Amino acid sequence: MTGIRIGDGGGFGGITLVHTADLDASVRAAARSLLDEVFEGDMTDQDWEHALGGVHALAWDGPELVGHASLVQRRLLHGGRALRAGYVEGVGVRSDRRGRGYGAALMGSLERVVRGAYDLGALASTDEALGFYAARGWLLWRGPVSALTPSGAVRTEEDDGCVHVLPVAGGAELDASGELVCDWREGDLW
Repeated sequence: MTGIRIGDGGGFGGITLVHTADLDASVRAAARSLLDEVFEGDMTDQDWEHALGGVHALAWDGPELVGHASLVQRRLLHGGRALRAGYVEGVGVRSDRRGRGYGAALMGSLERVVRGAYDLGALASTDEALGFYAARGWLLWRGPVSALTPSGAVRTEEDDGCVHVLPVAGGAELDASGELVCDWREGDLW
């Protein structure tokens, strides 16, 4: 596996950033297994597919994978512009390692990439993680959210109140009460 190691993670094994193309089969399988455990069986094959094709942040405790998050590129429409978004997927830390800074280290490494390469960051959060993202400076999107589908733009009311954005200095001007539209994909749209 070829990747970039980021620090020691504040006393734990550190974070490795690696593109999907450079994940060896055993690490890919370990990451999928970890997310299956974290999401208690609610991690579908489509959810896992959404986490592939970009940069993975992997949290290690020695040789053991204890956390995962990934960043993939998506297009979001807002204010009459198509924006290049770094979209966060598959964030999870093993339950016996939570509260030790792994999640913050994972997100910190991906936020650095967002700030250096994208117009904004975006993600859809579980209810349990709303406070975690807010504390990191992610803004809850207050306006309507929609998706471009094969049959046109469709409102996704079920995703209202869970989409967050990370503004980027010099990036897109955002009106968090306006409409935000994501590109099409199979499965969960946000």
